[in-house]
Amino acid sequence: MTTDNALPATADNLLLAEAGDGTRVQLQSVVKDYGSNRVLHGVDLDIAPGEFVSLLGPSGCGKTTALRVLAGLERADAGAVLLGGQDVSRVPTNKRDIGMVFQSYSLFPHLRIVENAAFGLRRRGVGKAASARRALDALALVGLDGFSDRYPHELSGGQQQRVALARALVTEPKVLLLDEPLSALDAKVRVQLRDEIRRIQLRLGITTVFVTHDQEEALAVSDRIAVMNAGRIEQIGSPEQLYTTPATAGVAAFVGLSSVVSGVAEGDHVVVWGQRLPLQSPADGPVDVYLRPENIRFASDAAAATTAHVEESTFLGSIRRTLVRTESGELVRLQHSPDIRPFFGERVLISIAPEPVAVDARG
Repeated sequence: MTTDNALPATADNLLLAEAGDGTRVQLQSVVKDYGSNRVLHGVDLDIAPGEFVSLLGPSGCGKTTALRVLAGLERADAGAVLLGGQDVSRVPTNKRDIGMVFQSYSLFPHLRIVENAAFGLRRRGVGKAASARRALDALALVGLDGFSDRYPHELSGGQQQRVALARALVTEPKVLLLDEPLSALDAKVRVQLRDEIRRIQLRLGITTVFVTHDQEEALAVSDRIAVMNAGRIEQIGSPEQLYTTPATAGVAAFVGLSSVVSGVAEGDHVVVWGQRLPLQSPADGPVDVYLRPENIRFASDAAAATTAHVEESTFLGSIRRTLVRTESGELVRLQHSPDIRPFFGERVLISIAPEPVAVDARG
């Protein structure tokens, strides 16, 4: 018989032992207005159990508002929020069984780390011994073994955010919501914690929604990415789909690096610098063409599409990126082997790989 609200352990780490298959999350035609300003225009989103989906877009696109509606921190003006097939649109946040991690750590400075991590359990009436055990399991899960007796001011920013993640996971929520949790951290710590979040999510099988404006973060960790713009989802798909086959010029511009050059579309192809390229979607007339840096190449005289002069070249370890200005004045970025080291002002010949490109009609 167990006491103190404890649950029997079936493995060394209770959280891992009780990891499930995740919960289906749905937004159905969600509309949200702030006064006369409509910030969500009938957003539809269907997330499979255990899936990691990122909401990606620039500031003001509606991604955080969508997350807050999902969490119950904002009430939709129309549409529905479903968790596991149940409509929770009018259910308060504390009854939705979700965990949330924000950009700010929001730790209690007067509580030890284990007490911070256990806070949600204690609020739910779980006894002190059981909540401490689960908190220690959660801290171990986020790589903070041995830190339980410290106070928040004794930890780095990355460690404090790990505590916030442990606090969100300790109640074993059905859904984990992450609102720009890494943006306050330095670059190296951000990458480390990003990868750690994905590793933990895969081990627990918890359905996760991750809000970010950083396309590299989204590409690195997501099963699927929903690119948002002006309160709408412009495209949703795997990282590979969004990068290689963007549905719109906006997605092509936001996901990955692109150079924008002028061209003339003719049905299923576009002509750039006299070279014919296949199109992602049919178009006609003058267009802006989005070229990925890895698809632009240095060329020989026979294969060249145009000439250019080198503006700058940046060494990035395994690759080098070189910015050139074409004879028509367009700036174009190439990605190539670091063994090729062009110098400033050098005249070069370039061509484009015959990969499908996204275009936008010129105004």
